[in-house]
Amino acid sequence: MRNGWRSALLGLAVSLFLSISLHPQAAGYSTDQSKTAPKAESAPAPKHDLTGVWMMRNPPGSQRGFTNFTFTKDPPELTPWAEAKYKEAKASNGGEFTLKTTNDPVLTKCDPPGVPRVYFHPYPFEFVHTPKYTLMLYEYDHTVRRIYTDGRPLPTDPDMLWMGTSVGHWDGDSTFVVDTVGLKDKTWLDRLGHPHSEQLHVIERFRRVNFDHLELDITMDDPKALVKPWTTTFFYELRPKWELGEISCSGDYLDFSNFEK
Repeated sequence: MRNGWRSALLGLAVSLFLSISLHPQAAGYSTDQSKTAPKAESAPAPKHDLTGVWMMRNPPGSQRGFTNFTFTKDPPELTPWAEAKYKEAKASNGGEFTLKTTNDPVLTKCDPPGVPRVYFHPYPFEFVHTPKYTLMLYEYDHTVRRIYTDGRPLPTDPDMLWMGTSVGHWDGDSTFVVDTVGLKDKTWLDRLGHPHSEQLHVIERFRRVNFDHLELDITMDDPKALVKPWTTTFFYELRPKWELGEISCSGDYLDFSNFEK
């Protein structure tokens, strides 16, 4: 079990929700990989298989502290519509707004984070493959995604859902490509409040580099909100001894009433 890691992650969650400017090491994404880097060369990646529990990491020397709250060091170029929406956001990440004054829907309403913001929560996720679909189980708030792999196309008139409608296919032996549409525009793209519209199309490419390491390329395409697609890459490491815990936004691990005004 990973009780020590769980306690550390709960502390990280408090730090994320409090109004703090985060340093890479303060958020748990330490650039010192001495404790997590494999001592021996990893085995080759299995074919068409992402099974297991994965946790974000930063490769040595990457210094990717911005991944605590947004996707890239440089902000995306927004359309006038999105720029106006972005100015309305009162994000708590930089300390300007507190839990009492922020309008972050995840913090104030316990809204699901949506895709791809879900990756900013400092908790692991798990892949479970079935013949007709792949499940992504996120430890944060019991969030579940069903990624259809039965050959169906993306819907042309999708229902608007918190996590959207996703279809996936394999590109070669080790890259799982996921297309997602139908995402509610109530969610933010990141913790800074960058908005999106219902036209958002998210493309994720999960590439299993070897048995222990996974790279996730994310492309956000939204002609109403973004002048051009916004892209980023996240890095993950397999945690074969971990099991997902129970983290609920209802407050059983984070009681907002205990925080000072």
